[in-house]
Amino acid sequence: MTTTSTTTTTTAGEGPSRRRSGGGSRRRTSTVASSVAMALIGAAFIVPLLWVVLASFDTEATLAVAWPETWSLGNFQAIWNAETTFRPLWNSLVLCVGATIVTMVAAVLCAYPLSRYRFRAKRPLLLTIIFSTGLPITAIMIPVYALFVQVNLIDSMGGAILFLGASALPYAIFLTKGFMDGVPVEIEESAWTEGAGVYRALWSVVLPLMRSGLSVATIFTFVNMWGNFFVPFMLLLSPDKLPAAVTLYTFSSQYGQVAYGQLAAFSIFYSLPVVALYLFLGRTLGRGFAAAGGVKS
Repeated sequence: MTTTSTTTTTTAGEGPSRRRSGGGSRRRTSTVASSVAMALIGAAFIVPLLWVVLASFDTEATLAVAWPETWSLGNFQAIWNAETTFRPLWNSLVLCVGATIVTMVAAVLCAYPLSRYRFRAKRPLLLTIIFSTGLPITAIMIPVYALFVQVNLIDSMGGAILFLGASALPYAIFLTKGFMDGVPVEIEESAWTEGAGVYRALWSVVLPLMRSGLSVATIFTFVNMWGNFFVPFMLLLSPDKLPAAVTLYTFSSQYGQVAYGQLAAFSIFYSLPVVALYLFLGRTLGRGFAAAGGVKS
């Protein structure tokens, strides 16, 4: 009886140990698989960036990622002029900054009643906004182009700013409303009891508490506009009004050859405004995705 009891106890004791060993082995396998997957994803992003950096210093650059035989600033010198770089970048800044301001002002004013008030058409309106975020811009550009011709807004920077801002508005409203919902209504009500009006409470109470969310919405709006090619290509005709996203084709010759080194150098300049925006608003970007980001700001 003693031997049987001892054997039973030993067997019972080995069961949890084996289960823990099997669980640890599965966790290690999962960790290794996750690390390999992340390394592959990281390489997929790093290789193109590495090509841009190396090709920008190689006057004989091709599509291959190769170490330059001779490091040179010739590509930067070739694009260091107003026609190729400075004027398109300035046009992009005017177009995207103006459209971002229009979009964010309208998004805040539209998101506020959707977040704070209850009305019968609220749900259909929200569903319409969500549907609009997935609507491809190419599906409406032909009627928009015809409308711009009729109202004489073709080749107008102001008209392009308004339409670019309007096209980004549904997604900006969706983001802004989500962050505005995280601001407690009680804080706003206390401002009302002290005599603040709706607009004063929105400006002095709600917006400061959701500045993290506004940073996120602003970055996403600006980045999407910065890389937009189709809208300015359709609505702007004059070469002196075209943004950098459209003038990229100037690096292709009429014989189909591409100046890859100059294209890479231009891409570095083209990326600087986006990088600067991330650095300027990046401190609040992570906090903006928190569940209660508006209060934690």
